Amino acid sequence: MNQTSDPATVLLNQLWQLLDVEALDDNLFRGESRNIIGRRVFGGQVLGQALVAAGRTVEDDRPVHSLHAYFLRAGDADFPIIFQVERARDGGSFSSRRVVAIQHGRPIFNLSASFHVVEPGYEHQRAAPEAPAAETLDSEWELLKRHRDSLPEKFRGLASQPRPIDIRPVHPQHPLAPADHATHRDLWLRAPARLPDDPLMHRALLAYASDFHLLSTALLPHGRTYFQGHTQLASLDHAMWFHRPFRIDDWLLYHVQAPTAAEARGFCHGSVFDTGGRHVASVTQEGLMRPLD
Repeated sequence: MNQTSDPATVLLNQLWQLLDVEALDDNLFRGESRNIIGRRVFGGQVLGQALVAAGRTVEDDRPVHSLHAYFLRAGDADFPIIFQVERARDGGSFSSRRVVAIQHGRPIFNLSASFHVVEPGYEHQRAAPEAPAAETLDSEWELLKRHRDSLPEKFRGLASQPRPIDIRPVHPQHPLAPADHATHRDLWLRAPARLPDDPLMHRALLAYASDFHLLSTALLPHGRTYFQGHTQLASLDHAMWFHRPFRIDDWLLYHVQAPTAAEARGFCHGSVFDTGGRHVASVTQEGLMRPLD
């Protein structure tokens, strides 16, 4: 990894180490936790760690092509997480894995993942949405710093340092007073430094980053944001499909839509494109979206 004192790169190195879980036995892994806001584990963290645990039991020539996960309990950011991997099947071209994440003796998360030998076939895709180049946009961290003093105290730490993933909104929203009640948003994202050539880790890092701004997009039609604190948000499930190779240290355009919300749940869909317009991944999530006022 990069040896540097640049704050964003230091955080990226720490994130890489966080997601690259420790092998305890053939099918048993341990991941540390990190406190982002409060004592709950960020959903993207346990998602990325579980994917790495599953991938470490599969041959390198079979990249992950899909995952389906459920968040069962809130994770405790003060304690490590144990990941138990079940090698469900290794076929001629596909491998399947099931992972259970455990804390304090109870499952907090489970994941099923499928891995596929790379092979040629039919190809088509819809066009990527038009968006200005990422280099012309402000980072989310810079935007948040401008409103730091007006944020609730528990969120001000997010404005105090850069993130390990550089996120640049195409149409920035005020964190406390969104003006556009849209049902979609576009974001550029990438790791801020060059990373080793490990396709599994690049996909795990995208899984981690995909949890940012996904469920919160379903708040936009209602003139709400995560930072206002008037809504209880919690991921319930998360699914991803990886369509084509990519690097997380190159810019990726994340097009997020929130087609519906009902019965205190919001449903969101995301498509990820590289700078060449290739559709590299898709994401869906449903989450609790409970009004508190």
